[in-house]
Amino acid sequence: MPLVKGITYAHEHTTIDLSSLKKTDDTNLDCFEETIEEYKELYAKGVRNIIDVTVMGMKRNPNYVKKVAESSGMNIVQSTGWYQDKFIPSFVDEHTIEEMAEVMIRDITIGIEGTDNKAELIGEIATSKDQMTDREYKVFKAAVIAHEQTGVPITTHTTLGTYGKEQVQFFKEHNVDLSKVVIGHVDLTGDIDYVLSLLDEGVYVEFDTVGKENYMPDKKRLEMLLAIEEAGYTDKVFLSMDITRKSNFKYKNGIGYAYLLDTFLPMIIDGGISQDFVDKMLVKNPQQFYL
Repeated sequence: MPLVKGITYAHEHTTIDLSSLKKTDDTNLDCFEETIEEYKELYAKGVRNIIDVTVMGMKRNPNYVKKVAESSGMNIVQSTGWYQDKFIPSFVDEHTIEEMAEVMIRDITIGIEGTDNKAELIGEIATSKDQMTDREYKVFKAAVIAHEQTGVPITTHTTLGTYGKEQVQFFKEHNVDLSKVVIGHVDLTGDIDYVLSLLDEGVYVEFDTVGKENYMPDKKRLEMLLAIEEAGYTDKVFLSMDITRKSNFKYKNGIGYAYLLDTFLPMIIDGGISQDFVDKMLVKNPQQFYL
């Protein structure tokens, strides 16, 4: 399903609950009204699409997301799949790869968890730091089957940017069209040669942790984007913030979703990134990927 014309945030979580492992309510995004308020602010700035990559094991809540979309005017793309090993529910242990694929296909063709909200994306399916566990392998195998049968694209999580090359190799070995794959969190590596090697394979990549200075300074993201523009891969990059904590919201005095547009974009444009590349990352590239 094509996106609405306008800016796209390519990797977000309208609601998510990681508090069972993180041991803090900060990672339980149940701030319904505050999310609507921030999405409305984004809408006023030209954002029309939020790619919501909340999958099973993260307390996915399709009706909550639908209500936020209706109240804010935002087009929110919902997804299917399972996340990183430590968040994978027992369902994955108890069912075959084929049965897991059937669940994803049902989410895509009929609706998520008994609702009429259809998933239009597989992922974020995930690997752990520097490895793919046995359970993650099952998820990736099931994702390939679901992708083959439905044609919807795949987005991935790389823990701190690691294991992206191995993810690409997995997809190549399973004959997945790499133009239908986006490798997530590559900005967290700080390694431009690594990112360029992924782009050279034909996948899309996400600089999707913008503003998370405690992980990687935004100035480093600028340096990497400059190298990508110089290398000619401007058609293959998305931007987003991957907000998963209440403390990132404005009502908690955090940077807020608008940081990407109000602070990061002026910084990278001042730093030498062309307006054309910005337009591609925020508008044209996501539109092309989600055709």
